[in-house]
Amino acid sequence: MPARRSKIALLAPAVHVVIWTILLIIPAIIFHNASDNPALPGAFFLFTNLYHIGLFYLSAFVLYPRLMTRWRWPLYWLSLGAIVALSYYAKLYILRWWAPDLSITPLIHRLLVFPPIPFLAASIVYCVVRDSVRRERIEKERKAERLTAELKFLRQQMNPHFLFNMLTNMVSLARQGSPLLEPSLIKLADLLRYSLYESGEGKVPLSKEINLIENYIDLQRLRFGEDVDIRLTISDADPELLIEPMLLAPFVENAFKHGAGMVKDPFIHIEIKVEEPMLFFSVTNNYHGAPKKSGIGLSNLRSRLELLYPGCHSLTITDNANVCPSDESLEGTQDLYTVDLKLVLS
Repeated sequence: MPARRSKIALLAPAVHVVIWTILLIIPAIIFHNASDNPALPGAFFLFTNLYHIGLFYLSAFVLYPRLMTRWRWPLYWLSLGAIVALSYYAKLYILRWWAPDLSITPLIHRLLVFPPIPFLAASIVYCVVRDSVRRERIEKERKAERLTAELKFLRQQMNPHFLFNMLTNMVSLARQGSPLLEPSLIKLADLLRYSLYESGEGKVPLSKEINLIENYIDLQRLRFGEDVDIRLTISDADPELLIEPMLLAPFVENAFKHGAGMVKDPFIHIEIKVEEPMLFFSVTNNYHGAPKKSGIGLSNLRSRLELLYPGCHSLTITDNANVCPSDESLEGTQDLYTVDLKLVLS
């Protein structure tokens, strides 16, 4: 943003030079076919042009900002009319003093009246463009500030939510006196390191996010053993591609939260496929009980996707309640929950 402001600051003088060049050519155009008429003194032209430039800045930086408001705008237009009239009489008086022998023709009267008008009109156009650019810049700055604040808020919500569920798993292992507690704590330490030092540094390689998912799954396998059918399929994962951290793992965490426990023959199937630059990510799990509701984690994920990948993602969540399982060994009916995410990676 500061670099853009510096470019605008450098461009402004160039715009002024172009405007003055165009407007100072106008007298030459008027005089093009007036060679038989008495000419105004050259010094007088220089004096009046400097005066007109002063009118431009008077209008653009004094009158327009102060009078072109909701209630004072009639005063602005009255001021411009008064400036044109007073300029004509002032220049006429000065010209008669400057060149008393000069015959004041209709052409000279037009030369005394007309020049201030394009200068004042240019000041209005300049002010309109300047205010429009300023409003656009302020709006973009506000939008960027809101985006940064919302992302910080969403990350602060998500990471504790994710880690809270992991700590709950550790408590379960501790109560069982399981020898698997120590390796679980080591893997949890890796997850904490990723959460603390990676998730706040912008995008990370896709391989790190996949490694996080693998560690999380290993922790869940330590907890559930063979009770849950966990399948992770990864194909064509390009390590050079970047992704926003903690974006895929919460979907996996949500599947374990609702798909393991009070379910007969629970399964969680995860697939990660890359067809550069597209990432295809899906999680399917079965569950049993009351219809599921979207928690704060999924709500935050939707918000993060909208903020970080606007127009570059597709998220489909399907809740097929009471679907008869294809496996005849499963009695009754179960509910299937599927997340399909398509994401354009950088």
